Amino acid sequence: MVLNWKTGGLLLGLVFFAAVLLVKPIGVSTQFVILDGIVADAVNPDFITQTDEGYTSTNAYMAKSGGKYANSAADPLNYSFIFVLAMAVGAFLSARLRGGIDAVERVAPAIWRENFGDTPMMRYAVAFLGGFIVLYGARLAGGCTSGHMMSGMMQTALSGYIFAAGAFAAAIPTAMLIYKRG
Repeated sequence: MVLNWKTGGLLLGLVFFAAVLLVKPIGVSTQFVILDGIVADAVNPDFITQTDEGYTSTNAYMAKSGGKYANSAADPLNYSFIFVLAMAVGAFLSARLRGGIDAVERVAPAIWRENFGDTPMMRYAVAFLGGFIVLYGARLAGGCTSGHMMSGMMQTALSGYIFAAGAFAAAIPTAMLIYKRG
């Protein structure tokens, strides 16, 4: 079963609205920093240390804002981290319910196959590279697309609209460059 884009968009909007209304705005890129802190602390137990005020880190980025990130890495079972884990689990379950990896391979857009062939590893490599670039840029900007654009626009923040305009201003020529044919 494939979800109609209009229905999916409406459902996504309702989830974002409920999250903003009931908990807090959605943002996920910070949780990758928290995951990095958890892994770093597992490798080096001195990476995060407890103080009288909470937690701090030997890493300046993790220790900034009064140890906010260090606190989250020391105790990751919070709404944001669980939300990110649930997204990964949801994506896995969605792929399984649609027929597993084979079904995903069969639904590659025709324009992709025309430009790059039907090699799964090429799609995985491009998706990883694109995700890495977006995540790197998100951390430079202090947030991610879901925080800046989706949650920001929902809260009528000017920065959300500016980010959305910039994202589309970059995405449209990039797509035109990548998908020259089709």
